[in-house]
Amino acid sequence: MLIQPNSKLLIIGDSVTDCGREHPIGDGRMSALGNGYVSFCAGLLEATYPQHGLRVINMGTGGNTVCDLQARWQSDVLDLTPDWLVIMIGINDVWRQFDSPAQTEWHVSLADYQQILTQLIKITRPRLKGGLVLMTPYFIEPHRADPMRKMMDSYGAVVKALAAQYGAILVDTQAAFDEVLLHLHPMSLAWDRVHPTASGHFILARALLKAIGYMW
Repeated sequence: MLIQPNSKLLIIGDSVTDCGREHPIGDGRMSALGNGYVSFCAGLLEATYPQHGLRVINMGTGGNTVCDLQARWQSDVLDLTPDWLVIMIGINDVWRQFDSPAQTEWHVSLADYQQILTQLIKITRPRLKGGLVLMTPYFIEPHRADPMRKMMDSYGAVVKALAAQYGAILVDTQAAFDEVLLHLHPMSLAWDRVHPTASGHFILARALLKAIGYMW
């Protein structure tokens, strides 16, 4: 596995990451990590690699866009000095353009998304003793011509390009869902095609763990 023993792994994002974690800092036992893919990853890592002494921190916040991440980056990432950092953001950046079309101040353009995410990566990458993982945003919809799926794919392409540019590990969450959608209807994984069921969160956890070389 790529994550070194005694590492601190911080995962930041929106509501899909948050999943009821403790605020202000999702760190500790019981419900501290929420009930989504972050807690699944932490449980599997501790059960399979108990000798590694890994510490997982959940800093997801519901409703966040990349602009919100930027506003809390110092306190919620840099001040916590993670060894490894996982970022999954972009769903709300796209979604607000569809469910709140009149509230343009809530929208995050593709150009702004790329510029802000690039800035956050450039600030943080040199401070990480371990590594950086970038997870693409997703929309659990198999039809790529769907307007929201099409836009989400364009934001995902930005993440893929940044991962290549800055030597980050890429987790293509959309591809992970697409594989399962060959057999299941989207609503069986997320009623709104965004907030996953337990199965959906396990798809995210499996994709993330696979990317960092986790083995049973």
